[in-house]
Amino acid sequence: MLVNITLLIALLLSIVVPFIAYALSSRSKKSFKRSLAGNLIAFFLTFLITTIFIFSKSAMAAGSASASGLGFIGAGLAVGLSGIGGGIAVSSAASAALGALSEDSSILGKSLIYVGLAEGVCLYGLVIAFMILSRLG
Repeated sequence: MLVNITLLIALLLSIVVPFIAYALSSRSKKSFKRSLAGNLIAFFLTFLITTIFIFSKSAMAAGSASASGLGFIGAGLAVGLSGIGGGIAVSSAASAALGALSEDSSILGKSLIYVGLAEGVCLYGLVIAFMILSRLG
């Protein structure tokens, strides 16, 4: 029970503290980005630590059931994070490709290669998730 309360407080602080730091600083675009990055890092670290604590308790009680649970979490993280990374990469590559195409239409093939490479990141995450899921049974 004490662990649950501590983790709840840590989660709330990981959300609230970066926004308080932003409110007290000079409200510029750079400080907002820094505050948002700090908020995301703190939130996901708290999520990761919470997951480890929760599954470590059930690992002692259930044996291999929590190992498969962590495998499912790993597969989900592989797909989700590769999707986010691929989306960021495609947004940058596609906007640059459209800008270059508006100036010279002969570089369509080169620009499609770069956009395709950025989309490949998502496929790699999906392949890794299938590999993890096939190991789980």
